Amino acid sequence: MSRPVVRALWGAAALVLVAGCSSGTATGEGPGAAPSASVSATPSAPSASSSASAGGRVSVAGTLTEGLKSPWGLAELPGGDLLVSSRDERTITLIDGRTGAKTVLGEVPGVVPGGEGGLLGIAVRDGRVYAYLTAASDNRIVRMRYGGGEGDRLGPPEPVLTGIPKGFVHNGGRIAFGPDGMLYAGTGETGRTGLAQDRESLGGKILRMTPEGRPAPGNPFPGSVVYSYGHRNVQGLAWDPEGRLWAAEFGQNTWDELNRVEPGRNYGWPRVEGRAGKPGFVDPVAQWPTSEASPSGIAYARGAIWMAGLGGERLWRVPLSGAERSGEPEAFLTGEYGRLRTVLAVGGDGLRLVTSETDTRGTPGPGDDRILRLEVR
Repeated sequence: MSRPVVRALWGAAALVLVAGCSSGTATGEGPGAAPSASVSATPSAPSASSSASAGGRVSVAGTLTEGLKSPWGLAELPGGDLLVSSRDERTITLIDGRTGAKTVLGEVPGVVPGGEGGLLGIAVRDGRVYAYLTAASDNRIVRMRYGGGEGDRLGPPEPVLTGIPKGFVHNGGRIAFGPDGMLYAGTGETGRTGLAQDRESLGGKILRMTPEGRPAPGNPFPGSVVYSYGHRNVQGLAWDPEGRLWAAEFGQNTWDELNRVEPGRNYGWPRVEGRAGKPGFVDPVAQWPTSEASPSGIAYARGAIWMAGLGGERLWRVPLSGAERSGEPEAFLTGEYGRLRTVLAVGGDGLRLVTSETDTRGTPGPGDDRILRLEVR
């Protein structure tokens, strides 16, 4: 089940994508040039499949399912089954939470895959599946009826929010319902860096809206779904028990970030990357060289944020406390399962981890891609 750390073919795939970005820019989902500066999040030396620390231990309990193609979003249904989206195949698949049996619920119409775009994040609420997808003209959020009964299939998509900028890269794509019942979405600036600082644009933002797509009550900018701005490419959203929102963000050539997100704040891109200490911009709580992270999905479990790394091919644990961070980040599963796309907290103490070797940038092996069962203690 384990795999070698070194993947020579990845570099060739990264070079292809860089050609689609501005000169000297690291890709949104791969490692950039390793900086000469000191590392802010240095991994300890966990064993191959588990590690003990002062605050937590994670182990792979087994593989729930395998043979997935370009999996991206993951959501849990009330009974414990899972839904997983395929970025490139445009499908949503039901995964039995006990046996891992797969049932394709259907193809989502209107999805136009390409580059980092396609059928991305999904969320479940009140008998509907919400999906963030790349369409012909934009990125958008839609919702589909799904009762979850035996033999049930997805209903036709109903637009929730349209007009999110799209590009070959930096499409964002993570969506999640917060503890306030509102729908949040992480977007990218599509390689057009100016969009991140433009509060009239939906690109390079974290958005907050009602389940119907209207600006949520209490948003910082009246009449707008924009919740925070100055982001490059947000792909991870999670809340801790205190209701604080955390977001993982791709850097360019220097630092990837974990941010604590507050309404109306400016997170700096493209004016700053990583910790800058400049007035008017919020510094990240933790940062990593882009070769060690390329962060995608995040989840909260057992006092920590868990962050899946694509280019870094590892699972990061960032311990939290009332004062935001209580210890140094630790790396787990480094190089064992390749690119890691999404992590989801289930059943209180468990995690489900989605690999991403079939997304055109990995080196797929037998069984890829898969959903792993993780135990956190």
